Amino acid sequence: MLIEPGHPELSIAQQCQLLGLARSSYYYEPIPESEENLMLMRLLDQQYTRTPFYGARKMVAWLDTQGYAVERKRVRRLLQLMGLEAIYPKPRTSLPGPTEQRHPYLLREMSIERCNQVWSCDITYIRLQHGFIYLMAVIDWFSRYVLSWEVSITLDTSFCLEALDRALCVATPGIFNNDQGVQFTSNEFTNRLKAADIRISWDGRGRALDNIFVERLWRSVKYEEVYIKDYQNVPDAIRNLREYFTFYNHERLHQALDYQTPAQVYLKG
Repeated sequence: MLIEPGHPELSIAQQCQLLGLARSSYYYEPIPESEENLMLMRLLDQQYTRTPFYGARKMVAWLDTQGYAVERKRVRRLLQLMGLEAIYPKPRTSLPGPTEQRHPYLLREMSIERCNQVWSCDITYIRLQHGFIYLMAVIDWFSRYVLSWEVSITLDTSFCLEALDRALCVATPGIFNNDQGVQFTSNEFTNRLKAADIRISWDGRGRALDNIFVERLWRSVKYEEVYIKDYQNVPDAIRNLREYFTFYNHERLHQALDYQTPAQVYLKG
């Protein structure tokens, strides 16, 4: 067992921090979904990654071609549970939240020329053998370097704050860009950015390319890691994701970076 309750020297919170595990994930229990629903969610996740413009109607039709006759109401519920919304050609794992203060999208026609000029973040769905979790990551736009990441069993704000705090221990960006989900528009999240004197940029509603580098990261994570493995539980997912992000940052060559790794570009910059 990775976490030892009643450890004589380390609290559960300290052990989670040492493992890079959100405290909420320690208390993980299997998501109360039937095996059939979990199977359908796997299929929907993979098809959505291929065709993010498919809504519930087209997903129903696609499932029918695969031999699964499923009602549209059920498909819509599963898509909502996974945070997938076809109005935007990207996973929307966070719902727009009410907020008095709005921040404009600052990156339109901006030339990205250096590291730490712009960071962004997003959340995506990650399947497990008998359930699922959510993954949040912070990425540097210029180098594609993943500064931090965190997982959680719920779409609360705390795991996003943990990832943000770890990223800010590395450096401070000039601009931080994110979507308008409740996690990222919350006072807790925006106040962290304001306290560090970071300019806040929010994606425009319905603009899929406003956070394109994170979307490309999610496709890489899904196709190169998640879909070729079968995570047993949260610790197994964390262990494999940690290995993948180490590979992604330090070994994976990017054509857009002149076949350098994100770490080579970020650590130079």
